[in-house]
Amino acid sequence: MKLIRLWFGLAIAISSSVLASTSATDDGLVRVKSTHDVSMTADKLAGLLESKGMTIFTRVKHSDSAKKVGVELRPTELIIFGNPKVGSPLMACSQSVAIDLPQKALIMEDDQGEVWLVYNSPSYLAARHHIEGCDKVLSKVEGALANFAKGATQ
Repeated sequence: MKLIRLWFGLAIAISSSVLASTSATDDGLVRVKSTHDVSMTADKLAGLLESKGMTIFTRVKHSDSAKKVGVELRPTELIIFGNPKVGSPLMACSQSVAIDLPQKALIMEDDQGEVWLVYNSPSYLAARHHIEGCDKVLSKVEGALANFAKGATQ
């Protein structure tokens, strides 16, 4: 298990150094800086996901909902998406990972006006749910999420 976590941690660190606009932190989140506003980043991500056969379950525009109750919130949108071809094998490895599936991508503007696409690191999910023996599935998820994030933010 430690070797799996170390391998995924190393993969994220390498990815982070290659993409200067990407950061992975101890909180299990991968953050990718976008060159677009929140709406455009979310639209690009949704288009990419759909083009790859992913199901978009919902788009939650948190800032719009906050406005309805008198709360000012910087642009913030959550896209919940998945594909049973990928999620089901992961759940077969550790059924508790279902609490974190389908996948989520948060697109938000920070207090500096920068836009970020944020998602859960697969290595974080592997550690959280004690997933062992599913390196191929985890690697596939990690690569797909990184590609979706890059495509939506560039």
